[in-house]
Amino acid sequence: MGSSRSSNSVYYISLVITFLISAWAIALPEHFGGVANAVFNFLVTDFGWLYLLAMFVFVAFSLGLAFSRYGNIRLGNDDDRPEFSTLVWFGMLFGAGMGIGLVFWGAAEPLNHFASPDLGITPFSPEAADFAMFASFFHWGFHPWANYCIIGMALAYFQFRRNKPGLISTIFIPLLGEERVRGPIGQTIDVLAVFATVAGVATSLGLGTLQIGSGLNFLFNLPVTTITTLGIIAVIAVIYIWTAVSGIERGIKWLANINLTLAFVIALLAILIGPTVKMINVFTNSLGVYINQFIQESMRINAFGDNSWIDGWRIFYWAWWIAWAPFVGTFIARISRGRTIREFVLGVTVVPALASLVWFAIFGTLALETGPEIAKQAVQVTETALFVVLRQYPLFTLISAIVVVLLVTFFVTSANSATFVLGMFSSHGDLDPTAGKKLAWGVIQALLALGLLLAGGLKTLQIASIAAAFPFAIVMLLACVSLYRAVQEEYPAVNAKDG
Repeated sequence: MGSSRSSNSVYYISLVITFLISAWAIALPEHFGGVANAVFNFLVTDFGWLYLLAMFVFVAFSLGLAFSRYGNIRLGNDDDRPEFSTLVWFGMLFGAGMGIGLVFWGAAEPLNHFASPDLGITPFSPEAADFAMFASFFHWGFHPWANYCIIGMALAYFQFRRNKPGLISTIFIPLLGEERVRGPIGQTIDVLAVFATVAGVATSLGLGTLQIGSGLNFLFNLPVTTITTLGIIAVIAVIYIWTAVSGIERGIKWLANINLTLAFVIALLAILIGPTVKMINVFTNSLGVYINQFIQESMRINAFGDNSWIDGWRIFYWAWWIAWAPFVGTFIARISRGRTIREFVLGVTVVPALASLVWFAIFGTLALETGPEIAKQAVQVTETALFVVLRQYPLFTLISAIVVVLLVTFFVTSANSATFVLGMFSSHGDLDPTAGKKLAWGVIQALLALGLLLAGGLKTLQIASIAAAFPFAIVMLLACVSLYRAVQEEYPAVNAKDG
């Protein structure tokens, strides 16, 4: 009885908070933007160090656990085996965790750093180009995936090995005890997870809408107006709600396969039309710099100097990834039953990070090769940057058309995974939530994305996600402690079996 009451209260409290914030963003856009800015400036200035340290801990902890004696522990019963093939599993977790961001930023981010690099680097110089690629690698490499891995691994362990509900609060049973996790503390953690998920996904839905609108404008001269934005969100919402309601086996898995195929086709076409050898050189050099400077850059914050670049890029990214962690982590846990901890960490952290780096090497090189004039034009409006770059190459219309389709499918994959997860969060962790709850959350996400877009576009979206993510950084650090306690308790039994 208590469990259904607590699940309902999480659902209703989350619903009310989300509705109030959506209403505020839509009714008073300027006021909402002003408050979001103030919160953003406070968090970034006073707690930038916390984001940096937390993200580094996530990388160290996940890799440390994978290669420790606990790496052979299975996320499930000892005789469980993975539910999905490795390729399908990878397609689903990649689409949920990053897809649309890669398409949005693949050319735009290197161009932004090329035009406005960190202090002391001359814009548009070869040094700026090297810096642009390194910075992009750093932001899209191991850190974001390790951050997803923390929540995903802990949840999969408690869900499938200890048969606990699929809720973020479940992770804290070793720290708080079962009674407290079912009480107000656990419910607060679950409400936070719901809100962070809704804000993080709304950010991405906003990004996707802007870029799909820009793509349609470039290809068909369709004007980018509020009506077009509404239309894009409405069409996408219908598709993602339908696929979420269809479930993982049918809708979500099917879409993941389409995503991987389209992404592969676009990457291949880009390699064929672009400077192939230069792409390989860029990848090799940037990977070397990335590995070499990994620890130093993970902790870099200017104690005596200007942090505007670090605040605007790195801290924003770390906060954004943390905002996505409850949803992506929960979704990855849901599809990972039967894998060992080592297999899980390598599959969620190393493989997708390398795929992201290859993507940036291809599209970053394609972008930087167009030269300073095109770069200046491309960075004026982030969401059109990729199309401005592609226009300089053969097969522009074909590749741009595939990009728009891929944007839609990635957009839908993120949104339907989030809708599925929000259904779980508000059904006491039920691994197959009801269609009604998925439908309700699907509509709410679309409304919030629309409200945030009308409240001032991209900047407000970024800022809202940072504010939502902040408490979660602390929740996730505690999740590391809790998971470590749980596997430590189990080790003698695992050891005895191995012996």
